[in-house]
Amino acid sequence: EGAQQHVSADTTPFFSDDNEREGPTDNGVGSPQPEEEESASGVSDKRAKLTVAVLCYINLLNYMDRFTVAGVLPDIEHFFSISDGTSGLLQTVFICSYMFLAPLFGYLGDRYNRKLIMCVGIFFWSLVTLASSFVGKDHFWALLLTRGLVGVGEASYSTIAPTIIADLFIKEKRTNMLSVFYFAIPVGSGLGYIVGSEVDDVTGDWHWALRVTPGLGLLAVILLLFVVQEPKRGAIEAHPEHTLHRTSWLADIKALCRNPSFVLSTFGFTTVAFVTGSLALWAPAFLFRAGPLVHTTSLSQDTHVFGTHFFVTGILGVASGVQVSKKLRIKTPRADPLVCAAGLLLAAPFLYLSIMFAQASTVATYIFIFLGETFLSMNWAIVADILLYVVIPTRRSTAEAFQIVLSHLLGDAISPYLIGVVSDSIKKSDSYMWEFRSLQMSLLLCSFVAVVGGAFFLATALFIEKDRQLAENYVPSDDAPIVVPKRGRSTKVSVSSVLI
Repeated sequence: EGAQQHVSADTTPFFSDDNEREGPTDNGVGSPQPEEEESASGVSDKRAKLTVAVLCYINLLNYMDRFTVAGVLPDIEHFFSISDGTSGLLQTVFICSYMFLAPLFGYLGDRYNRKLIMCVGIFFWSLVTLASSFVGKDHFWALLLTRGLVGVGEASYSTIAPTIIADLFIKEKRTNMLSVFYFAIPVGSGLGYIVGSEVDDVTGDWHWALRVTPGLGLLAVILLLFVVQEPKRGAIEAHPEHTLHRTSWLADIKALCRNPSFVLSTFGFTTVAFVTGSLALWAPAFLFRAGPLVHTTSLSQDTHVFGTHFFVTGILGVASGVQVSKKLRIKTPRADPLVCAAGLLLAAPFLYLSIMFAQASTVATYIFIFLGETFLSMNWAIVADILLYVVIPTRRSTAEAFQIVLSHLLGDAISPYLIGVVSDSIKKSDSYMWEFRSLQMSLLLCSFVAVVGGAFFLATALFIEKDRQLAENYVPSDDAPIVVPKRGRSTKVSVSSVLI
């Protein structure tokens, strides 16, 4: 036991502290009894719930900042005198930096202290977001640069936070906590639309809209430092981290690519990102273009309405998806992918009807959008839960990063641009009717993509039982590398080379 403790101490990451290091720390002799009963994760139940609350708050800020720019986009275009295509680069550079940096933070998150990585990332994100609010008229390139750097902070958080929740809770508790965590997506997105446009209206300057989240971000760093405690990876599950061998990043990627449930559910989630990204950018403009045909409105009003829709439907969708999945699990272990498939397959016809009725009835359009977005939102928490239980603890941050890259690369990074290109190709003239009609036809692509996503989740259901059992009963191969202390530093050698 003493040797085991020595190995654990020597292999602790260099910026983990003694209270948060990973692996066993109690040999049952002379250890002081904690004031609160701690679980195997090393974190008390009360502290674990506070940790989830802080992570939810940061996730809300994450999405609030992301959609603030969308809420004031017309004023940004007017301020810099730029076209729709140029203004679309603001989202593109953010998504690209976020997407390509996610694997780096996934690699770090599987190996080093996750709390400190998030602290550094969110502090940096707050600074560059604040800096973006001081960009002058002749320096649009600076706004593009700062929006790209915002992706650094968000990548450091999004790849890591769900894995901390996974190390604090298991089974139904984990599902419930993930649903709370993912409530922050619709709430933050809706607030981004609403707060951004409201602050812009009140101050008469879109720059002030970008100054709301940085101060809240600095508060998040303080909460991370003093409230969140780093749990031991996988300790709460059957195979804690110190019984698993850390493998190379390439080996992790190969293992993930051989996991059909992870791959198929990731493609399914990519379709959700595709549809959500398309609607996030184009729905307010689409409703505005339909306005003169059915009612009198303004872009600001449509932004408020869509933001409110996003807020409410997201909460309803996440909550209903989790509850339906929990009840269906009693009857079948394939419940999660089946609920995801049902959500997308039900969303498709309602999105189609909302697009087709836009010219005929405002009320019908909003009702169908409401139902379509609600069904679409059923996937968020469930997909995260699927990833966490089909992937072993030491590969989860890498898996999160892989999913982020793919879902953005083939999802919301290209979908707004693709919808715009299809719309332009359909448009036969610059008349107001053709501007509406071409965008209407191009948005129908979302319904088709939602059906494809449903098919991916139905395919996931075929493999989910086997892959979950493989993750829960994972046994490292005999030749997997183990960590042996050598002069105060860790060295990886194969098992066969030491078993003589």
